[in-house]
Amino acid sequence: MELALTSADRPFDPKEFLATVNGGRTISTYRKDQTVFAQGDAANCVFYIQKGKVKVTVLSEQGKEAVVAILGPDEFCGEGCLTGQPRRISTATAMTDCGIMRLEKQAMIRVLHEEPAFSEMFVAYLLTRTLRVEEDLVDQLFNSSEKRLARALLLLANFGKEGRPEAIIAKVSQETLAEMIGTTRSRVSFFMNKFRKLGFISCNGTIEVHSSLLSVVLHDQPQITRRTGEPREP
Repeated sequence: MELALTSADRPFDPKEFLATVNGGRTISTYRKDQTVFAQGDAANCVFYIQKGKVKVTVLSEQGKEAVVAILGPDEFCGEGCLTGQPRRISTATAMTDCGIMRLEKQAMIRVLHEEPAFSEMFVAYLLTRTLRVEEDLVDQLFNSSEKRLARALLLLANFGKEGRPEAIIAKVSQETLAEMIGTTRSRVSFFMNKFRKLGFISCNGTIEVHSSLLSVVLHDQPQITRRTGEPREP
């Protein structure tokens, strides 16, 4: 006779936890262009993206906006509250219709302390994000705007992630792409046309990125010396 496992007997599943409304966890839908949280808001919760894409931006005192991240399914935002950050230092905006779970700060801290499986998953995510930030910094310091745009498009299309690459579902404006890579809209327009003519991308309502675009990023990659951090001479 087989005995059915109760919820208390089953091993903790982070995916199930992040899909269930209970104990400080709520799920909301956000329309395109709707604000998830704004720069200056109280930082009292973490958000987990179940579906859709979210743009994270920072606004300077002079009114200049920069895109610091584009996040998608299975990614977190607003985790700065866990380090004692009292106010949001960025704004998160839905780029598409999104389903997002809100985890109250105390609920997040509790599960991190009590469930090793969740802690392991979250730490792995944070390490991946840290590596991405380092790569973004190297990209800004050493690569041309053409390479930065190519890399941004590949990341938006999920190249390098598990699963098959996909067309960029969210309609990303050239202004947003310019803010992401630190250049002008006219430069983005020039390189987008160049990529299209070379067959690296297709534009028909959405932007479809082809694997051939990798050649732009991989060609003449900067090599960093271990001692000085300066580009190695070719």
